[in-house]
Parts: sequence; C-alpha cells; structure tokens
Amino acid sequence: MTASATTPTAARSAVLEEKGRRGSPRRRRVQHPWAIVAFVAPFAVMFIAFYLVPIAVAVWQSLLVVEREGTYGAATEVFGGLQQYALVFQNEAFWTSVVRVLIFGIVQVPVMLGLALLFALLLDSPLIRGKKFFRLAFFAPYAVPGVIAAIMWGFLYSPNLSPFEALTSQVNLLSADFVLWAIANVVTWVFVGYNMLIIYSTLLAIPQEIYEAARIDGAGQARIAWSIKIPLVRPALVLTAVLSIIGTLQLLAEPQTFRSFSSAVTSTYTPNMTIYATSSIPNVSLAAAFSVVLALATFILSFTFLRLTRRKGAGE
Repeated sequence: MTASATTPTAARSAVLEEKGRRGSPRRRRVQHPWAIVAFVAPFAVMFIAFYLVPIAVAVWQSLLVVEREGTYGAATEVFGGLQQYALVFQNEAFWTSVVRVLIFGIVQVPVMLGLALLFALLLDSPLIRGKKFFRLAFFAPYAVPGVIAAIMWGFLYSPNLSPFEALTSQVNLLSADFVLWAIANVVTWVFVGYNMLIIYSTLLAIPQEIYEAARIDGAGQARIAWSIKIPLVRPALVLTAVLSIIGTLQLLAEPQTFRSFSSAVTSTYTPNMTIYATSSIPNVSLAAAFSVVLALATFILSFTFLRLTRRKGAGE
C-alpha cells in the first residue's frame, strides 16, 4: 500500500527534476549579448541625446531667473525655484490660447477622424473601383508641407486673390470669427489621408472569414461596416485620436503662416506661438516653463483619453 501510494509522487518529482535540469526560460543564458547591445545602442543614444536631454535642459532652464546688478548691470542666471511657473499661471494670453486650441480640437479632431474612417471604409468596400487612385488621392495632401498648405489655402481665403471671390467677398474667412475654422480646414485637409491609411491598414488585417460568415448570415455591406469593421478598427481610432490631440496642442505652422494673411492671428494665438514669441524677447526661462506646462497638459489630456477609452472598451 505504501509503495503504491508513493510511486505517483516519486514520478512527479522525477519529472519536475528533469524539467529543472533542462532549465526554464528565465535561467536560459542569453546568447550573443553584445549583438543585442549593438542593435539597441543607436536608438538608445539618439533617444537620450534628442529626447531625454532636451527635456532635462528645458526643466532646468525653467527653474532659472535672470538677475542684474543695477539697471545696466550684467545679466546672470540664478536658481529661482518655481518663480517662472508662477508667471505661467498668471499669464492670461497663454491660457486663452490653450482654451482656443481645445475648442479647435473638440470640433476638428472628430470631423477629421470621421472623414478618415469614411474614406477607409470606402477603400475597403468591394463596391469601389480604382482603389489605388483614390488611396493616392486621399493621401496626397499629407505630402504637402504644412506651411505650403497654409499659404495655398491663405490665398484661396483672401478676398482679393481668391478665385472664389463670390464667396470670399460675402464671408471673410480670415476674420476673427472664422480664421480658427479656416485653419482647422487646412489641418483637416492635410491629415485626413494620414489617419485614413492607419485605419485602412487595420481593416486589411481583419480576417476575410469574418466577412464571409457575416455574408452567409445575410449581412449587407453597410451592416458589415457598422457591426464588424468599425468595432474592430477601434484601436486604430484611439491611436489616431491620441496623435491628433497631441498635434492639436502643438499647433504652430499653420497659424504662424496665417499671420501674413489675417490680423486676427496674433503672436499668442496658440500655446506654441506664445512659447515662440516669449523665447524671441528673449525670455528663454519663461518660454521653457511654458513648454513644460504645455507638455504636462498634453500628457494628462492624452492619458485621460486613453483611460476613458480603455474603461469604455472593458465595459463593453
């Protein structure tokens, strides 16, 4: 009785011992460690040099203040703690620009992503012909630099230069009431194709068996798009939304170019324009403090959006 009872235990122990001798993945020796270092080192060096070091320099610069001995004394930078950040939170123009781009993003980002999703679904539809042409046509505006696009649309908006004089003479698209949405149109025109390709690539990765099963159940193309394609490209929509939120808070090239066409666009029209104007005074320490606060605001907004979408996805 005793021998028969202990035999399974002994066999199990022998198996475990054999597995231990073979070694688990955690104990396995890494082969060619220097090859791994050689491949990772270029990225690590560039990441540290052009990402972490500039962030550290900006944070340190934001903690400095300029002091002078007398009216015409030499300027020296000394540690000032959070003095620059106190000035940031007292700067009304900066926070007005932040609110302006938030309003911009609330309207422009959903419109842009809605168009990108629509174009991606059209390209993925078997009913559409000439997909290569339309894919290139939708993406082509992204190949145009933002400054060039802003100049081109600025001429189209100008009442005296636009070929659509009948419209621009009646509605001044460069006035204070409309210039923000004129800029939004330029950004949408440029980036719809970029976001469309991200969504379209996700659609191409969906197994065809899912569509075949839906068609067997009697689903049409509209039903497949609504019930299958859109839910499955949700991660791509979240990714493009996060990238768009970050890009909205970093808006610079288009409004900076529109200053040549519209007096309604001031030097503090967007947060990045405020930072650029402040650094040109020059007041580099205050500009660095603006940059740090803007970066933190961007991170918080993006992280909050990710948490909300993840929670919603988990709830479903």
